[in-house]
Amino acid sequence: MYGQIVSKITPESLPFNLELLPKPAYLVGGAVRDAILGRTREYLDLDFVLPSDGVNVARKIAKYHQAGFVLLDAQRQIARVVFPDATVDIAKQIGDSLDTDLSRRDFTINAIAYNIHTQEIIDPLNGGSDLEKGILRMISPANLEDDPLRLIRGYRQAAQLGFTIEGQTHTTIRAIANHLEKVASERIRVELSYMLANTQGTPWLIKAVEDGLLKSCFKYAASQNCSLLAEVDFEASQLTESFPSLTEILQQNLRDSLKTTWLGIAKLACLVNPEPEIAEVELEQLTYSRAEIQAVTTALRVLPKLIGPLMSLREQYFLYKEAGCVFPTTTILALAYGNVVEDMSEDKPANTYASLLSRYLNPDDPVAHPTQLVSGKHIISSLNIPSSPLIGKLLTEITVAQVEGKISTFYEAIEFARKMVEENGH
Repeated sequence: MYGQIVSKITPESLPFNLELLPKPAYLVGGAVRDAILGRTREYLDLDFVLPSDGVNVARKIAKYHQAGFVLLDAQRQIARVVFPDATVDIAKQIGDSLDTDLSRRDFTINAIAYNIHTQEIIDPLNGGSDLEKGILRMISPANLEDDPLRLIRGYRQAAQLGFTIEGQTHTTIRAIANHLEKVASERIRVELSYMLANTQGTPWLIKAVEDGLLKSCFKYAASQNCSLLAEVDFEASQLTESFPSLTEILQQNLRDSLKTTWLGIAKLACLVNPEPEIAEVELEQLTYSRAEIQAVTTALRVLPKLIGPLMSLREQYFLYKEAGCVFPTTTILALAYGNVVEDMSEDKPANTYASLLSRYLNPDDPVAHPTQLVSGKHIISSLNIPSSPLIGKLLTEITVAQVEGKISTFYEAIEFARKMVEENGH
């Protein structure tokens, strides 16, 4: 099975000149595992282990290729070289031999080394056998305890690879789940991002909650039935069949600099406390960004209104305005809640949500996306009134009247505003 790696990792596939690496030099970790499995990556993430002098070698490569250089750990001799399409970490091996270094890693499938110069595979822990079986097997409980992030990372890797976690390993993870409380929140958040964004991550996210790994992060979820997460995936799948354009929206990141998708926001909203104010505090403690926190709390605030009684056109307009780009996420949440939460058994039928979503997805819809008939400057000049908070109120009421079909032209809007001003004694 190792033949794959020879064809996948060649001197030509590296982002730097192989001659800059001393002999021996070993590629380790995920890149080796993925090459054996035949998995490809758009962005290369390579980890090399050298017998010594990792930092100076990294500095030499960075200088030669005019690439970025980052000193990650001076004491442990770890440095990073950053290329446009790749990241290369170079480290001094732990212990007095490569076998010792590999024995300190998390799972056997990540403890396979590849001598980049001789094309030799070093697999002292039989990780190749576990790759063939599709299982994650710990090297030792002590290794997991050394860096408890490895506990949740195992679930993330199982989701990504479509693997299972070996029985004794799973038992050990559950037994020491509380060790994850020692890990910085931002490190946990990175591992969660994949499970939140992808359907295949949901079962492992549910397991992580049920096994106590996320007790310190999401106290509310730890005490609840996590079936809501699976319902989110189901409803998203159903809706995207009816609205194909929704697929791209749900898989989009909130921002280019964030890895959280709009589908991920729906799942995140299932994990936090349903009270927006409490959820905000929880997410701040987990160091989520302001954009992510605002998206989740907006969904939670809008959700009761969307689930509530049928809305007038005026109410629909304000709902769309408040929800903004979080509306599709909130619709999925509303459908999921309707299937799971008992006191919501008499909520709107699915076709009502579909109708509301259809309005949102239509950029020309007069309720979800009304065009502005007049500006504040138009009102001020036409009615000869000063700038004040009244102008904002007039603009809002003009838009609502437009949504309700009462007005449709510039002149009708001005007359509508004039009557409002006269009626209110201004």
